[in-house]
Amino acid sequence: MEIKEIAKKIENNGGRLYLVGGAVRDKILRKACYDEDYCVVGLNSSSFLELFPMAKMDGKAFPVFRMFGSEFALARKEKKIGVGHKEFEVISGKEISLKEDLERRDITINAMAEDVLTGEIFDYFGGKEDLKNGIIRAIRSHFKEDPLRVYRVARFSSVLGFKVEEKTILMMNELKEELKYLSKERVFGEFRKALASKKPSTFFSVLRKADVLDVHFKPIYKLIGALQPEKYHPEGDSYNHTMICLDKSVKMTSDLKIRYSVLVHDLGKGETPKEEYPHHYGHEERGVEIVRKFSHDLGVPNAWKKCGIVAAKEHMRGGIFNKMKPSKKVEFIERIDKTYLGLEGLQIVVDCDKGGRIEGDLDFLTIGKKCLETITAKKVAKKYKLKPGIELGRKLHEERVTWIKHLTK
Repeated sequence: MEIKEIAKKIENNGGRLYLVGGAVRDKILRKACYDEDYCVVGLNSSSFLELFPMAKMDGKAFPVFRMFGSEFALARKEKKIGVGHKEFEVISGKEISLKEDLERRDITINAMAEDVLTGEIFDYFGGKEDLKNGIIRAIRSHFKEDPLRVYRVARFSSVLGFKVEEKTILMMNELKEELKYLSKERVFGEFRKALASKKPSTFFSVLRKADVLDVHFKPIYKLIGALQPEKYHPEGDSYNHTMICLDKSVKMTSDLKIRYSVLVHDLGKGETPKEEYPHHYGHEERGVEIVRKFSHDLGVPNAWKKCGIVAAKEHMRGGIFNKMKPSKKVEFIERIDKTYLGLEGLQIVVDCDKGGRIEGDLDFLTIGKKCLETITAKKVAKKYKLKPGIELGRKLHEERVTWIKHLTK
């Protein structure tokens, strides 16, 4: 059934159907929209099910009807009754107006609706103007009823490239204590979307401005003020360095576990004693446990954690690849190739850390791949008539070292 047929059927029974939320925002921005949510005004649950008996009803706090690949929710109001983002009393029914439904939403650009039948846009809170000006603005002070909105705003700023209005920043700060009640799944969900954006550093910049970065992203927060040698890092402290690296990674890969590895590669610098500044001796070893704990606390996928640990532990070695002896180069190549991050992933981390794509002797990815492809266990076993075992492994390593020596002469 076409959406206009559904809307007409609702209209004939005293209701009205509206496209709402992000779908309207993206339509105005002329961006692709993959999720279309609809708001039904003027009907209750029983009336809706009588009209559409094929609809599947979900939801405990309020009913959401799923049919024909879309979601239909009855207009509703919400009243906060506790701490956190789930403690709300929901009031829905045919007496709730479209404006009341839109008013409960978080920011103006997400609080517009389009009449399915007429195409008329309903914008009670200035969403279109804020879209035009690139502003993210809370609708009302009820923004502070849901702490998850702090991370949603930071994520939207990152994804859309919009600035966050100052009063909204202040309201985000007022939610600082409630942030600890959020589940790590919710926090990670917003972080993941920000990491996939064109400028993920904005997510952290907004949280820093609202003074809430230290709640769920404390290891990132601790990089602020962690000074580095100016000769090698004119960009400033470890936080600025990490943000620049993170944004560089976007140009090099769409793989989020590699972007995450870039984000966490220098976390050990946040624990460097200040008396050792601007040097950070041993930060790669310190970083391993920090990345492990941070990954657990944030609830990132296990593959991300493993990649992040490799990035923290090995990025400094990758940066001095050209200074290694041939045997150490082969050990490094063989070791990294077996990790989740792999040679390609670590090369991106090192490239970002060094400020751009590395050429020549530091390009261990090209050298490593060529070495592994040229000198294989199968070839060595055939050459020396060896069976799988310790002796074959030793001979394979020796042959690769010889290959590297000839390459670098």
